[in-house]
Order: sequence, then C-alpha cells, then structure tokens
Amino acid sequence: MGAPEPLQLILLWHMHQPDFRDHDSGEFKQPWVYLHALKDYSDMAAHLEAQPRVKAVVNLVPILLDQLDDYTDQFATAQLRDPLLRLLVHEDLDRIGDEERKLLLDQCFRSNHSKMVEPFAPYKRLRDLYEFLSAQGAEAGCYLSGQYLADLVTWYHLSWTGETLRRERELLVQLMTQGANFTLAQRRALYELVAQVVSGTVERYRRLAQSGQVELSTTPYFHPIGPLLLEFDSAREAMPDAPFPHADAYPGGRSRLAWHVREAQTSHARRFGAPAAGMWPAEGAVSLPFCELLADQGVSWAASGEAVLLNSLRKSGMPAGPREHALYRPYRIGTGARPITCFFRDDRLSDLIGFEYKDWHGSDAAADFVRQLEAIRAAAPAGESPVVSVMLDGENAWEFYPYNGYYFLRSLYDALASHLSIETVHCAQAAADPRHASDANRLPEMVTGSWVFGNLSTWIGSADKNRAWELLVSAKHSYDLVLASGRLDAREAAAAARQLAACEGSDWFWWFGDYNPAESVRSFDRLYRAYLANLYRLLKLVPPAQLDEPISLGALHAQTHNAMRRAA
Repeated sequence: MGAPEPLQLILLWHMHQPDFRDHDSGEFKQPWVYLHALKDYSDMAAHLEAQPRVKAVVNLVPILLDQLDDYTDQFATAQLRDPLLRLLVHEDLDRIGDEERKLLLDQCFRSNHSKMVEPFAPYKRLRDLYEFLSAQGAEAGCYLSGQYLADLVTWYHLSWTGETLRRERELLVQLMTQGANFTLAQRRALYELVAQVVSGTVERYRRLAQSGQVELSTTPYFHPIGPLLLEFDSAREAMPDAPFPHADAYPGGRSRLAWHVREAQTSHARRFGAPAAGMWPAEGAVSLPFCELLADQGVSWAASGEAVLLNSLRKSGMPAGPREHALYRPYRIGTGARPITCFFRDDRLSDLIGFEYKDWHGSDAAADFVRQLEAIRAAAPAGESPVVSVMLDGENAWEFYPYNGYYFLRSLYDALASHLSIETVHCAQAAADPRHASDANRLPEMVTGSWVFGNLSTWIGSADKNRAWELLVSAKHSYDLVLASGRLDAREAAAAARQLAACEGSDWFWWFGDYNPAESVRSFDRLYRAYLANLYRLLKLVPPAQLDEPISLGALHAQTHNAMRRAA
C-alpha cells in the first residue's frame, strides 16, 4: 500500500467588524475597527510576510474595509470622527467634559486584563486606582487628574499595539519603558504611528495577494445571515421546537441577499482588481438556496461548519463513515450549470486555536497542531490527499494569548513552511484540483446551519432575537412602501438602502440575549435601535416609540444596574 498524498491545509482567517458608525453624524460609536487593525490585522500580515512559503486565505468583509478607508480619510484630513482618537491627542485632558471623561474611563479598561493590563505594572496601577476610587462611590472618577487620563488613554493604545509592532518601533519601547507622565507630544507621536499602521492595513493584504501567498475572499456586504434573509423557516430544520418571530419571512429577502453578494463583489473588484473567487458566508451560515444564489452570482466556493456537513450527509442518505473520511474533502453543491464547491471546517482543530492553545506555550501548541495534521494524513487512504480546513476569526482570539499569539503563530508558520508532507493551499486552488472532482464529493442536499452548534440559534429562536427581527421586518415594510411611493429622490433612496443594509447585519442578533456581557449587550442594543430609527428618518417617517425601549434583557439589566449605581 502506497503512502497517502501530502495533506492540503487551508488556513482561513476571517476579519470582520460590524459598522460602528452613526450614519447620521458619521461619528464612530466604538473604536474596535482601528484597534484591531493596530493589533491583529497588523500582526497577522506580519506573520505571513515573515514566512512567505505559507499560504493562507484571508477573508475581508466589505463593511470592515469601508471603515478602514474611513479611518484613512480621517487621518489624511485630520478630521477625526472617532472620539477616542480625539481624546488621544486632546491638548488638555483636565478640561474635558463629563461625557468625555466617562468615555475614557469606560473604554480604556475594555480588554483582556490578564494579557493586556496586568503584564504592564504602570497600566495595572491605573486600573487599581480607578477600581479603588469607584468602590468609594459612582462619582469617584471626577477626582482623577488630566495626567491620569493622559496616561490611561496612552496605555490603552499601547496595550492594543501588535506584538510585531512592539519589536519594530522604537517609540513603543520608549513609551512602555517610561510608563507614566506621558506628554502631549508623546501622545501625538503615538497617534501618528496609529495612523500609519491603520492606513496601511489594506495595502499590506493587497501586496500579499498580489504575491500569490494569500487568497483574499469576501462575505456578503454587511455580514447578514443569508439563510434567514431568504426564509426564517429554514432554521426550523435544525431547531424545530424553538419559537420564531411572528413574521413569516423577511420581505424581499432574496433580492436583499443578492444585493449584499453583488455589492461585496463590486467592492472587492474595486479594491483588489477582480471579484473574489469565494466567500465565507457570515458565521458560516448556509442553506441549499443560499449556496445556489452564490453560484448564480459567480461565486465558486463557500465554507461552513463541520456539523452542517454531517447533518447534510445524513439528509442526503450518504454514509458518513469515519469522521476524517467525510470531513477532509471539498464538496460540490448543486446540480445546475454552475455548482459551487463547499469546504467544511474541522471544528476541533479550529477551536484548538480559537479557544485552547492560548493556555499552552506557543511552540508546544504549534507542535501539537502539526502532530494532529500528521495523524490525519497517516489515517488517509492511499492515494488520497486529505483537505483539512481550519477556519476561524482572525482577530479576537489573540488577546487571550500571551504576546498576542506571537510565539504560537511564528512557530506554527515555521513548522508548516518546512514540513515535507503538509502543503498550505488556497480554497480556490483546492476547489480546482481534479483529485477532488469525483462523484463521492458531490453533496445533493444541505441542512441549513452555521459553524455555531450547526444551527442558527445564535441569531433567531429566542425572545430577544425574535423581537429584533420583528422590528427589522416592520422597518422593511415601511421601506418598501416609501420607495414604491416615489417620495425619495435617488440620493435619498441610496442613503436609506445603505442604512437598511447596515440593519441586516448578523452582529445585532448575535449579541441579543442575557447570556452575553451586559455592557456589551447594552451597547449593541442601543446602536441597533439607533440604526433602525435613522432608517425611519431617512424614509421621512417618525421612528416608532418602541425603538426607545431596550430589546434585550441583557441590555435592560445593564440599564437597571447603571440606574441603581447613579442612585447610590
């Protein structure tokens, strides 16, 4: 018996942030886009640049790219619409207002404290002092000086710099060594570094793609859950007993989803020279009608979670056999003239990186990961080339790792680059490989689901999430009526369409529910309702009063807690 073919490893890093802008004022309500660019997007590019023999797929969501472009414009014009950036370079933090002071104190401890605060003694002292004063009363923060705030906002940005930047930029070493009493000139120098890194993010990935090392893929524009835009009932297949919204369906959902796919490809072509070959659907949420829609739009590959494959194999009456034999191959979906290839992530390997290896020594974690791949290859039938898909968030995991995952990623990429029987490949490359074109790789049926639990329960099927959908359905009915009336001119209609698209994103529904951190739920709840209210105003309608009330119990609990603190 001959040895198995080299294992083909797909590393897909998904980069996404929802639209955090107030579309009325243009102000950013959260700073996560530029902070992740400073820390994670810069580090992930640097690791690939340092090891050009490793191929990867980087999925860039269009609304993330739009916001990176927005920040680039802000830096170029010095017209800052992010309040945290304005405060970083504020001339006199002793003279800021109560709301700005509150913003700094609320925002500048929002990170993983064990990895991003406690390793830095000066930053930890700032936190300990704030916690001590806060324990004395809700208004204790007013006693903190402008210098305290200057040090706080500086350390927050220092903690959000990528580890590769810290090893390259002397300014960061100087500031972190100094530790306290940062001057306005030093804060401005840090701001200039932030501007340079964030503004250069997209270009770094463009160069990696042009070199052939990285395949850039995309996602429907505002990251909507595609199957739910098509039909709410599609979620019942995997969760038949869950409650659902009173509305039967999202009105005009197919045309809306087609808009997100079409606009994503237009955006991708404008930025990178051609439409993307493939898409990572938002949250890996797929259904057979959605995959057929993608194929009709010229998308050649998509991806989802392992549980979706196993459920689909059972529905198709196909023997799953050993997990590794079913999972480690791409599948062709659909029987029409334009079938689409679908990859299914190895949930276990992907989750090791996402959730487990953070507690390991970096080189030990990388060695374990490679051993797992070697075992998969050894178990493959002779003559077969297993395709292992490791797909996960490329930004949020690293703040839980020491040094932002620096040692793990460097060790992993070095090991893969020199391995004789593991080949890193792009999705487009694996999809076109004739070795994967047999009838055994055709999947006639697909059960609707996502990478989370294999179903759509994270976005529908509970009181809070259903309520959010019902509010969106009502707004969409109003949108359709107003556009049909001809009351809006072309510019006004385009603004309303974009605001509607922002409301269709997946992140709002993800956060609704009292199982999430209360403050985060409150923030997303408030922003979602503001987006819906702005949609009504763009339609020249009065926003309904129900948008003044929190949707989620988690948001309500946070609101009650804050009211009690103010009364104490």
